[in-house]
Amino acid sequence: MEARIDQVVSAVNTWIVGDDEEVIVVDPGTDAAAVLAKVGDREVIAVICTHGHAGHASAAPAVAKRDEAPIALHPSDRLSWREVHKADPEIEMEDGGIFEVADVALEVIHAPGHSAGSVLLYCEDLDVVMCGDVLAADGLVTSEDGFSNFASQLSSIGEHVLTLPKKTRVLPGHGEELTVAAAEKSFDSWISAGPGSAGES
Repeated sequence: MEARIDQVVSAVNTWIVGDDEEVIVVDPGTDAAAVLAKVGDREVIAVICTHGHAGHASAAPAVAKRDEAPIALHPSDRLSWREVHKADPEIEMEDGGIFEVADVALEVIHAPGHSAGSVLLYCEDLDVVMCGDVLAADGLVTSEDGFSNFASQLSSIGEHVLTLPKKTRVLPGHGEELTVAAAEKSFDSWISAGPGSAGES
């Protein structure tokens, strides 16, 4: 059975990576029931949060609980996680870490800027990168209190997204998907527009 990526669209984009047997849920958002309905009878082997903001991570414990799956978060986002949850995630992600599901690998790439612990999840096998709020089709995504670090976010995109193969699909936390090639074409305009030019997370 070949791995695939399913999408649940609510306040955020939730990405479900796996096959007919097992999945990893990326950014479960706030609606656990909708996510689990899409998962169906497949086993959730991990829940990964690209960052700790409540809109992306609130449903993580409920989604993970069904199959007793571990939750993964970069430790730099633990403070924002604790604003909503009491128990810490079981897995502290690190740059270069690997998650395996359905014979494909997801590589963790630390990409701070939107938040201190924002990460990308790159799957070379499927030619995709799940980017949370590092970027969206219309530019950089602001946090509720504005950009935590605009320059760092631009650097993360330049160093970690634009260096991927041009055909790579970029699956954001909000809005429509794009490609690395499309992001590269828009990058200079994002720099010129400055902080506050795109939507809020």
